[in-house]
Amino acid sequence: MTALALAPLERRLVDECQRDLPLEPRPFAALAARLGVEEEDVLEGLRRLSELGVVSRVGAVVAPHRAGWSTLAAMQVPAEILPAVAEFVSGFEEVNHNYEREHRLNLWFVVTAPSAWRVDQVLREIEYRTGLAVIDLPLVEAFRLDLGFPLS
Repeated sequence: MTALALAPLERRLVDECQRDLPLEPRPFAALAARLGVEEEDVLEGLRRLSELGVVSRVGAVVAPHRAGWSTLAAMQVPAEILPAVAEFVSGFEEVNHNYEREHRLNLWFVVTAPSAWRVDQVLREIEYRTGLAVIDLPLVEAFRLDLGFPLS
């Protein structure tokens, strides 16, 4: 789907939700007021954008280690068990996502938890239960990239 195939409100939602989402109890009502539409229109537009695969998530981006702890991790997993190990890793509520890479370290994932201790505990449990080494790749220096792409 191209941006041209989106309805005008959907295009505006993509633009408006990339930055400055209102931080208040009813952010979508505030966004609706700003756009001159009803809250349900905003919610329905975001649902459709999600269903179309245009939007994967709407939410805050928090500076690293300001609200909890996270790390990037990698594993070298034999190809024949990669799907099973990836599914196991994704079973931890602390794992945001994982993905396969074409590299010796072929399974990468992000672990986010309330504390560094819990992140380490998850990594050690994955290592223990799979019998495979987990490489912890903690954040050394944070870079803020503005990934906003206005449609209008």
